[in-house]
Amino acid sequence: MESQTVKKKRGRKPKVRDYYEGAAGGKRGGGVGEGDGGGMRERAKSGQQQPVDDSYSRWKNVVPVIYDWLANHNLVWPSLSCRWGPQFEHGNHKNRQRLYLSEQTDGTVPNTLVIANCEIVKPRVAAAEYISAFNEEARSPFVKKHKTILHPGEVNRIRELPQSNRIVATHTDCPDVFIWDIEAQPNRHAVLGAAVSRPDLILTGHQDNAEFALAMCPAEPFVLSGGKDKSVVLWSIQDHISTLATDSETTKPPGSGGSIIKSNSNPSEGNDKPADSPSIGPRGIFHGHEDTVEDVQFCPSSAQEFCSVGDDSCLILWDARTGSSPVVKVEKAHNADLHCVDWNPHDQNLILTGSADNSVCMFDRRNLTSGGVGSPIHKFEDHKAAVLCVQWCPDKSSVFGSSAEDGLLNIWDHQLVRSSIFPY
Repeated sequence: MESQTVKKKRGRKPKVRDYYEGAAGGKRGGGVGEGDGGGMRERAKSGQQQPVDDSYSRWKNVVPVIYDWLANHNLVWPSLSCRWGPQFEHGNHKNRQRLYLSEQTDGTVPNTLVIANCEIVKPRVAAAEYISAFNEEARSPFVKKHKTILHPGEVNRIRELPQSNRIVATHTDCPDVFIWDIEAQPNRHAVLGAAVSRPDLILTGHQDNAEFALAMCPAEPFVLSGGKDKSVVLWSIQDHISTLATDSETTKPPGSGGSIIKSNSNPSEGNDKPADSPSIGPRGIFHGHEDTVEDVQFCPSSAQEFCSVGDDSCLILWDARTGSSPVVKVEKAHNADLHCVDWNPHDQNLILTGSADNSVCMFDRRNLTSGGVGSPIHKFEDHKAAVLCVQWCPDKSSVFGSSAEDGLLNIWDHQLVRSSIFPY
């Protein structure tokens, strides 16, 4: 995770190995299973390093006690983003799950999008001796690289398409969204002079860089993005479909189904410039924010309803069926920039937001405001620095995780909090 620093816009990221990236195991999308590099900032003073080091040392000492299983895998370069993909093999002692990683290089070789397969050992066979031997420089035998894509620019965010195991979208430091068919892409090696890989599809529509706000729809193959142009943009990959995936069962290896992206006319041209890739325009562009849109999220049951948050401290709910204007605009949802948002997949009235004011707010969309400002059900205030990521647990409706620049990943159960305030 990240250390406390002076306030800068999320677009500025350090170019050194200054990251603590984390990922939690489990089912698809499990826990706070990603480490998005958005908002990672350079330390303002060298003295701020000491508290981080002290906290990290204490955590290492208790690793054998607090975890059933832990795998540590050291990359060659820092990772700006990581994301769990589908679980595709179930065994008696361990399961296999896809893992997406990025590597941000120093510019001598291209940045990479790494597709890995991770073996998740079940707790009852976890070895305490292995956990106690944790070493930051180790390369885990449980993490095996499947394929490398030479990415045009930094990989700021990764999202997978629920309708097809083989399709992922990435955000970088440009206005476009890149769509990749990870099985059709050739395996590449990041060497000096190598040309970047060619995306299978480019989504256009932003007028300025769109670096962090990215979401895939659970209901249909729709993509949502937000950017520095203060807009939210919606696409449908159906506008460029050749054949639908014939097998979306996560019990089979990713890529076993067909692609929903039209194939390149010449697959050997995988090294061409990204501009040579096919592109599609948006189905809708939505205006309502007054500053950079930092995160977006679909309603879990609808391709037409979604929400967004931004540096204007607003939470906005949209419905593409009613036009390009906000359905509900929550002014001053927090007392600072909003960095992240997530919509509860089990109770679709509940929305989480995380902010630079160090807090997480939980909103009920049936009653979002009071007196013209945000009225959350509860405000979670344990973090000591800007909150960068919030995510609901896929298995339990009341549990969610939050991570922040204080270097902590917190797991919450809002039922316990609410029951202590409003006893039944």
